[in-house]
Amino acid sequence: MAAPTLRRLALAAAWLPFAAQALCTSDGATRPTAVLERFIAADCATCWAEPGTPRPAPDALALDWVLPGRKGDDAPLSAAALDEARQRMVFLRRPQPRRRDAVDSAREGPAMQLRLAQGAAFNDYLAASIALQRPGREPWHAWLLLIESVPAGTEGSPVARNLVRNVFTPDSWLRPVGRPPRLTELRSMQIRAGAQPDRLRLVALLHDGKGRLRAISQTECRE
Repeated sequence: MAAPTLRRLALAAAWLPFAAQALCTSDGATRPTAVLERFIAADCATCWAEPGTPRPAPDALALDWVLPGRKGDDAPLSAAALDEARQRMVFLRRPQPRRRDAVDSAREGPAMQLRLAQGAAFNDYLAASIALQRPGREPWHAWLLLIESVPAGTEGSPVARNLVRNVFTPDSWLRPVGRPPRLTELRSMQIRAGAQPDRLRLVALLHDGKGRLRAISQTECRE
């Protein structure tokens, strides 16, 4: 069986739980006006538990990225490290820290309609969709994040965290053809080992061609 067919079957299987369980979407969900991105180097064993961890403003969403360390798989926080965390720092034009860093970004310009939806976890995958209404001809940098919400006081963290577990950036959104009524992607996202499925949800950050943050969207689950 060809690889594309296998991928389609895997995606269809991941999407099936949508019909049986509560749908988790961004419809009616809180829309933050800013984002606080906290970066931790995987080599820094104490950074996760530091009491001085920056807190987000009331209208901001906190995201937590773990950067691959110099020790590779032997780094204390390597289990949560993502190569995409480095890519995000490059996009934000920040040098990789030896210990930790935090970046505040506020939404700018007219708000864009960015809708998210997710299915239930199935065979270590979660179905995800992202759609942008009326994109025009603007190149869009979309970051679709599968995050795990970690309550304050658990797993040694003094603050609530939204740990980034997987990332998808649709390349096709950088070069929209014509004037499409919307841009959309549907895909399955792998759940990394150690993540708790009941804590998972989607967050998306949308930047325009000038790098401005134009939308922050997140899913909420309802019965």
